[in-house]
Amino acid sequence: MIIKEATAKLPATTPVKLLFEDEARFGRLSDQRSCWAPMGERPIVGKQLIREFIYAIAAVCPHDGNLVSLIMPWCDTEIMSIFLTHTSLELKGAHGLMFLDGAKWHSAERLRVPPNITLLLLPPYSPELNPAEHIWDHLRENYFGNEVFDSLDRVEDTLCSALHDLGKDNKLVSSLTYFDWLKTLILTSN
Repeated sequence: MIIKEATAKLPATTPVKLLFEDEARFGRLSDQRSCWAPMGERPIVGKQLIREFIYAIAAVCPHDGNLVSLIMPWCDTEIMSIFLTHTSLELKGAHGLMFLDGAKWHSAERLRVPPNITLLLLPPYSPELNPAEHIWDHLRENYFGNEVFDSLDRVEDTLCSALHDLGKDNKLVSSLTYFDWLKTLILTSN
């Protein structure tokens, strides 16, 4: 019912994309993970506790695997407005229904929402409903696990490379984010 209300004023020919948005912090705190090692050898993994961070913001369309992302120095209302403008330009004539969590900057009065995006909040304390969370799991497992970074610039370079690789692989993004309940939702909402 919420989706019908959000799209009621759109022309019938306007394509609608279902998007899920999330932010994640990446930095120089090491992320120790399990790893393979030859039989009889114990793997050695570095550890560091340097509190320097950057933020990745992403919106994913699970249906087609499109990923829009930005790397920013922090998250606030202004940064979210920039991200929404960036996402709006990537929609190319479609209208985006963007689901997001309850972060303060997602519903701030000063937030500038482009006319081709409608924001819808997910229920509180329900990260399992947000497919974008799986993007961060994939990045941490495949690009950041057991890495020690000598600078925040190296973290940023790794994050840029990871998001670029993932943005080119729509099948992988879709396989990470296209939950069974979304397949049913998309089939019944038309």
